[in-house]
Amino acid sequence: MSNWREHIQGEVAVLLGGCSAEREVSLKSGQAVLEALQRQGIAVRAFDTAAADWLPALADSGIRYAFIALHGPVGEDGAVQGALDCLGIHYTSSGVMASALAMDKLRCKQLWRGIGLPTPEFAVLTETSDWQGLVARWGEIIVKPACEGSSVGMARASSAAELQAAFTAARTYAGDIIAEQWIAGREYTVAILGRRALPAIRLETDHAFYDYDAKYISNTTRYICPSELPAAQEQALCELALAAFDSLGCRGWGRIDFMQNAAGEFLLLEVNTIPGMTDHSLVPMAARAAGMDFDALVLAILQLCVEAAA
Repeated sequence: MSNWREHIQGEVAVLLGGCSAEREVSLKSGQAVLEALQRQGIAVRAFDTAAADWLPALADSGIRYAFIALHGPVGEDGAVQGALDCLGIHYTSSGVMASALAMDKLRCKQLWRGIGLPTPEFAVLTETSDWQGLVARWGEIIVKPACEGSSVGMARASSAAELQAAFTAARTYAGDIIAEQWIAGREYTVAILGRRALPAIRLETDHAFYDYDAKYISNTTRYICPSELPAAQEQALCELALAAFDSLGCRGWGRIDFMQNAAGEFLLLEVNTIPGMTDHSLVPMAARAAGMDFDALVLAILQLCVEAAA
């Protein structure tokens, strides 16, 4: 659609901030998106969803399109998407169902397991879990709050005491807590833009795992893009990324994270339906490797939304 901008008919909302543990990252992502759209001549208005009146203000604005730059619960989990659906406002992220499934690591992994997509072994933790039995079964374990993003609340454990302590710390967050078998190997991520998988990125960190600090603060995290995978493996990884994306009903854009085990098998970790758009973020990095600068990436994401609504 060559004239897609004409369909906007006014301002585009940029939704940012929110109340999740990832608020600060969302503010940075949203500001970067807002400035990119302004540079491309798109009229924009920012809405911080932590404000009590953001939804009535948006409803009264006459805005038809929203670029969602929210991360974490009540932003990336389908709640905001449902509100926008009720207002008839088109948005850049996946829909309600896909957003909710992707945000809930437990249900997402259960779905993948059910349709035969590879993901590490996992179990739901409770106060009565067999801590020693899980350690004996898997050796090293990573504990995750099922409904948080950006590695919030995650910890590695290699003993029953460490596992129980990680569970106790993680349960301060809402939702289920899962134990996942630790995969010793290389970590990769693949960004999706429309029906296209962008070049894979290999992630390397000196931290215990790719945690919040490694993602957003540290300057020692290493990003290898192109990933240096053989062409056949890169193709297989990208095909698996699209299969995982499609399995949840995702649309528009996103990012899928993987581990590669010692046998060379790629295992799915999670789908991010609204990846970060900061100076440390991975989707802009993959886009650059594909010859697309940040402004062009932001414009392409908005274009996908407008064309899908036309």
